[in-house]
This record gives sequence, structure tokens and C-alpha cells, in this order.
Amino acid sequence: MNKAVFLDRDGTINEDVGDFCSIEQLVFIPGAIEALKILQETFQLFIITNQSGVGKNIFTEEELIRFNRYFDIFLKNEGITIKKIYYCPHTKEQHCLCRKPSPYFIRQAEKDYKIDLNSSYVIGDHPHDIEMAKTVGAEAIYILTGHGRKHRKELSIEPNFVCSNLYEAAIWIMESQSSNKKRGLKEGKNG
Repeated sequence: MNKAVFLDRDGTINEDVGDFCSIEQLVFIPGAIEALKILQETFQLFIITNQSGVGKNIFTEEELIRFNRYFDIFLKNEGITIKKIYYCPHTKEQHCLCRKPSPYFIRQAEKDYKIDLNSSYVIGDHPHDIEMAKTVGAEAIYILTGHGRKHRKELSIEPNFVCSNLYEAAIWIMESQSSNKKRGLKEGKNG
């Protein structure tokens, strides 16, 4: 079984400038690239993003696919591999099966990539990211970039960790992995 980190995109990896699909508007949050490099040493990386701009006819699904391709190539050029970018093109009012907080895409990744969700993490700046994580038994990390500060009061489910940004989340995850490994070694020796 593989371990994964499921990441929100807008407001987590890149600046959230509303419904956008323009390469010119793409600005990575400081530390995000470094964080992804750290995380991929131990985890498979996935992006799960709600992109209701398609459902609102702000941009087309073809434009979104083109943007995602550019995003993926940019990260590959930085030495980062995203296993898959999952996106929901629907609005909340369309009541689809794939819009976060639905665990639809996480379950898809679990099946397609043999992911152990109990050893995986979800990182995002919105309460629905935390809800999605808890639904599947993954660790939930809430970050304060993007809409994180604004929506923090709306958290109805307590995340495992709240941090300033993706880089801080990556460090916390790696330290947690290290302490879990040490704890496992101690238990193995004493058991």
C-alpha cells in the first residue's frame, strides 16, 4: 500500500485569485514548491480541486485541462511529480458526486493507486478539505493561506494540525513520520 498527500490547489499551492484558469494569473505561494519536494520523498502527491468556474461558464473544461497540463509540466520541471490532478467542474447547486467535501476522488485514488488512507494526509485551506479527510480516515491539515484565515471559524471538525502554510505542513508531516517510525521501533523492541 502507498501513502499519499492529497492537496487542495488554489489557496494551498498557488494564490487563490477566484475562479481563474489563466497561466498569467498563476502565482505559487512562497514555500509551496519546496514543500512539495519534501513531501514527495515519502508520499505520492495528488491534487483535488473544486473548479466551479467551469459550471459557471467562466472558463471551459478544455481551458481547465490545458491549465492543469501547464501546472503539471511546471511542477515536473521543478522535479515534482503529481500523480493525478482531480477536479470537480460543477457548482455546489449542481449537487454532483465529486465536489469536495465528497470523498469521491480520494476513493478513486485509493482504488487506482493502492493508497492506504489511514497513512495519508489531506492539506487544504477550506473546511470541506478537513471534512473530506475525516470522512476517509486520513490526517487533516488546515492551512491559513488562501481562504484559511477567513474560514477558520467555520471548522466544524477539528483538524489534526493547523499551520501557516504548505511548507509548515510538510515539515510537520515529516516530523510526525519520523516520530511514528521511532515509536514503532521502540514498540517492536519491547514487544
